[in-house]
Amino acid sequence: MYPEQYVQFLVHFNGNRDYFECHEILEEYWKESNDKQKDSVWVGFILLAVSRYHHRRGNFKGAERTLKKAITILSLKVNSLSIKGLDGNVFFPSLTKLLDEIQNEECYQSINLPVIDPILIEACTKVCEEKGFKWGEKSNLENVSIVHRHKLRDRTMVIEERLEALRNRKGNE
Repeated sequence: MYPEQYVQFLVHFNGNRDYFECHEILEEYWKESNDKQKDSVWVGFILLAVSRYHHRRGNFKGAERTLKKAITILSLKVNSLSIKGLDGNVFFPSLTKLLDEIQNEECYQSINLPVIDPILIEACTKVCEEKGFKWGEKSNLENVSIVHRHKLRDRTMVIEERLEALRNRKGNE
């Protein structure tokens, strides 16, 4: 009923709060999907996860910038939210509140995406249990491997892809 990558996104967003993983999962799905538009609902969710990642690390400017982009995109996709099992009547006020908190440089607090489809909640809860964490638990701010994940990852492939793209551009000039 729902793409497995979306379920995984929700599991990490509302479960262990691994926003970096949320970004990775949905970005890969978005790139492989037919919906490669920059205003895709998937891009909105990706930006929301990136905003949460920045906010938790105290990067208020990055959190604000990406959250504003997410709100803009997701506001255009209101119908998609209900199709994705979310309650738009709760979702948008929570994003507005979140933006205020970021603009006031308030400390990060975990939020849950308002999933209202009981089948989706059951699927996400089951996956969380399989992975060893709980649906709706608060972020563990002591978990460096999640909080500072971008600093700890192997970037070899990313660097190689960028160098290859640069070589290709120079070869086409």
